[in-house]
Order: sequence, then structure tokens, then C-alpha cells
Amino acid sequence: MDLQTLETIEPSWTHCEVMLQHSSRTTGDYWINSAIRLSNDSGEVRYLFPGHGSKQEGAQMLASLQALGFDQIGSRLNQEWEHISMQRATRASNPESQAVSHLGHTRSPMTEHLKPLTILHSNDMHGDFLTDSEKEKGKLIGGMALLSGYLNDVRRTEPNVLFLIAGDMLQGSLIDAEHQGISTVEIMNYLAPDAVSLGNHELDYGLRHLLFLEKMANFPIVNANLYIKPHHKRLMRPYLVIEIAGLQVLLIGVITQEVLETLAMESDIATFIGLEDVRAEVARVCNAYNREDIDLTILLTHIGYQSDVALAEMLDPALGVDLIIGGHSHTILDRPTEINGILIAQAGVGTDQIGRFDLLVDETTNSIRSWKWQLIPIQSDLAEMDHELEQFIQSYADDVERKFSQMLCRMPQPLSHPQREQETALGNLVADILAERAMVDVMLVGSGSLRVKEFGPLVTLRSLMEMYPYGEPLYKVSVTGEQLQHIFAHWMRPENRVAGESECFQVNAGVQASYVDGKGLQSLIAAGQPVEPSRLYSLCVQEYHWKNSQTSLGLSESELTEHGGPRVVATSSQDVLEEFFASHQNITADLEGRLRWNE
Repeated sequence: MDLQTLETIEPSWTHCEVMLQHSSRTTGDYWINSAIRLSNDSGEVRYLFPGHGSKQEGAQMLASLQALGFDQIGSRLNQEWEHISMQRATRASNPESQAVSHLGHTRSPMTEHLKPLTILHSNDMHGDFLTDSEKEKGKLIGGMALLSGYLNDVRRTEPNVLFLIAGDMLQGSLIDAEHQGISTVEIMNYLAPDAVSLGNHELDYGLRHLLFLEKMANFPIVNANLYIKPHHKRLMRPYLVIEIAGLQVLLIGVITQEVLETLAMESDIATFIGLEDVRAEVARVCNAYNREDIDLTILLTHIGYQSDVALAEMLDPALGVDLIIGGHSHTILDRPTEINGILIAQAGVGTDQIGRFDLLVDETTNSIRSWKWQLIPIQSDLAEMDHELEQFIQSYADDVERKFSQMLCRMPQPLSHPQREQETALGNLVADILAERAMVDVMLVGSGSLRVKEFGPLVTLRSLMEMYPYGEPLYKVSVTGEQLQHIFAHWMRPENRVAGESECFQVNAGVQASYVDGKGLQSLIAAGQPVEPSRLYSLCVQEYHWKNSQTSLGLSESELTEHGGPRVVATSSQDVLEEFFASHQNITADLEGRLRWNE
């Protein structure tokens, strides 16, 4: 605990609230966090964050405050926080005696142009509506209702609060899929975010449906780099200025390459999506709207953490960007990354946690004077459940349960899919099922289309649709062995294996591929035999990758159809999986070395 922070307390502060956080996860007399909120009769507020320490150090802090003239007037417990209210007694009239602390350090008066601002931020919530329980610990974890409880508490206790979401509210939940995002938007209206940027999954139900969802939303959606082609008009509002407690906050939304791929069937929509294009769009908006009275500029991005870092390196400091709050890569950080004077943060995935900035913003210099960031766990020992929202969500959950509780089969053991950039047991099974239906030599299943990390052992219609929520067709073509080698070399390359930001594939039995970074594709087997460059092979892919074949496979549609096809072998890949699981029991799969890197 840094008790030297107390030396900066000027005599102008008349009220003090000390907040000490304990946790059942720690043992002994120990505070895991602390904060001091100072205020005066003029309504000014200042925050200090001494940090963690022993209970003895906490007592020393209170004694030091008493030595500064603060007397304790009350205390209360709120979950795992202890709040101690203090008030300073009337000070001596000699201003010189007030300018020196009891520690002998000269003080300067607190300026009026510093204002506190708390920013709460989420990303990639993916319809994570329901609360999980840790029975052995007696805790509830995550879910929208518990998150709402935390938001409500912060909004009650802090003077200036913004809640921002950096894309991908939709997809990942059967509640979302069944109602095509309508349920998600209605639930998000309860949370009342101050601004939301688009993510790639906001386009999963089509552009027209997105525009319908935008009309349903009681919150603003910002994006600066989606355009209507014929008229070169932005699809969404590019920016938003929020005034809070006299602070002017400029918010700009930008999006990732995957949206261009999702929009492949929308011929009227274009996007400036390369990082240089994104930089230019941000610069255009900042130059037009980042006026002298803008105190804070925030980019709400959905381009992935690595791209956030690269973008920050490219931005001219004169543009005045202060924060990048990002999404898409599901990155969890120990602390924000600072690049080129810009703080970059992200809050993982789902609703089990939320990012929190506590800022002190200087209105004179339009800059952040001080900041603190935390990744806050959303747990029942920290937040109270929003029971009204809980009941609303449960009404959706009950409808889904009645419709999709049908049991399909039982497997001997659960199958895992821990990450996209490797062969997985679940990926092998799904690829084998679809390859059998399509009768092909090579089945490529997008790893990102498998939406769970573990599947089974009990398979219900609900769990199947949560694992594979896409009803897209399957396309079959004939390609040469040379083209097949090019496809595997393209998607197995290291540039396409950035965790959470790339699209790799799962493959069927009879296919084996080996790739070494710096050397390329070393070997490729299809139909159990080494691939011959001049021979023709049958290949099947999902519609998403067919429509975006240049990005996903490294070949255009015209190149893929030189030797026949495409043929739609199933109008719904989801139907194929449902029928297979309903007619088979005790299904299993394992890792077989189908995909190997650097071996």
C-alpha cells in the first residue's frame, strides 16, 4: 500500500471516503485493493489509489488521514468493500499553515479543470446471457443480469460513468440465434450502453436485419468505415460526442476485415478495411470533429488486439486519440498497452468480466492526467443480481428450452475444441460427418464455425445448435492437386494463425498436412495418398468460405470452378449434423495428426 499518495491531499478537500476491498479468495489480514474519494463543498471530486496491503497498513492510512484533520463519521459494508466516511474539521485561517502537510511537503491547490471519469467496457459478449454457478464456492458468475447489477452499482456510486461495447453483441447463444438478435438487443436495452461499435457478428443475420436491429436499439451504434457504394454514404453514424459533467468525449467506431467477408453477398456495401484505410478514416473523423472543446477521444474498434497495436503506431499524435477500446481477438490483458501515447484495452470475451478505467481528465489540456485500469470479475460477491432483467432473460430461456430440449444422442466422452489454430477432436468429428455427406476427398470446416470449447457427452438439439449455429449450404468443386497444395499453404501459413484473429480449418479423415514456418507446406495427403499436382480432387467448403474464397483459400471463385462446379450438396449443413447425431449413438473422435505445424 503506497501511503505516500496521502502527501498529495490538499487542504481544500473537506470530505473523504476510504474504500478497502477484501476477498474470500485471500487468506489472512490483507486488503486486495483500496481507493480514496476526496470531495469538497464545491462538488469537485478527486481519486487516489494507494493499492493493496495489510490490514495494519490500512489502519496506518486511516491514522494518517486523521492526522490531516479528517474525523471518521461513519462506515458501511457493501459486498466485499468496506466504506469509511470521513470529514475534515474546520481548518486554521492561516493559509501558510494550510500549505504544508503533516509530512512536511508543500501542497498546491487542486485545480478546477480536473474531472473524474469511469469507463466500463465490454466486447465480444456473444449472447452470454445466463449466469453460471460455482457450487463449491457458493458463487454466481457472469451473465447479463449480474453484469447489470454491477453496472447499476457503479452508476450509483460514481459521479461520471460511461459504458461502452466494442462489437459482437450477437451470436454464440441459442437465445440469440432463435430470435436473430432481437432478444439480444432487447436485453442490451436494459444494460443501456452509452455507445456500441459494430462487430463482424452483427452482420450474421444480413445487412437488412442489422438495420432493423439498429432501429430497435435504444443506444447509439457507431461505425466510420462501412459505406453504401453507389452514394459513398456511411452506413452508420461514424462518431458520437457525449457530454458528461462538462467533459466532451468523442467516440469513433471501426471494424475488421471479416465484415468485408460477411458482406460478400451485399453488393451495395463497401468498407475501407486495411489498417492504412482505417487510419485514414480515423484521421478524417478526428480532423472534422475533434474540436478544441473535445476533452477525450476514444476509438471503439473490432479489429483484434494486434491490429489495435499496429493502428496506434500509425496514428499521428496530433489527432488526439487517447484510448483504443477493442474487441474481436478475445484478448485478456494484465494492464493496458500504451503505444504512441494511446492506451489500448480489451476485456476478453463474454460477461464473466468487464474492463474498468478510472480516469482523471484535464479539461485544459484535453488529456488524461492519471488513470487506473482493472479487469473486474462479475461475481455474486461483488455485484447484486438485477432480478427484473433476470426474469426477462429467463422468459427467453424457457421458450428455447421447451423447443430445443430434444435429446439426439449420447457420446462416451465430451469432445474438445480449445482453439481454432490446431487440430481438435470436435473438429475432426464435424469434418468427417460433412465429408461423408458430401462424398469428397477433402472437407474444410472453418474452425471458427464451431462455437464451443467442449461438446457432449449428452447431445441435445440445443447443444448442437449452440455448437454449430450456422445453417449455411455446402459447396462442392473439383480442383487440381496443385490448387489443393496452394490452398493448404495459404491457410496454414503463420500470418493466418494469430490467435482469435484468423480463420483456420478442420479436415476430414484421409487428409494429412504438414507445414513448417519459413519453409512452407512440406507434405499433403488426400484420400489417404500423397497429393499429385495434376490429379483432380473433390473439395467441399461452407458457403461463407466459398463466398470469400480469395481470402479464405487464396483462390478466386473462377479459379475454383475451372474443373467443375460448384454444386450445392446440402442447403443446410446444420441439418446434416442434426440428422447424423439423431441416428448414431456412442460417437467418438480423437486427435490423429491430421494437421501438423513445425514438426
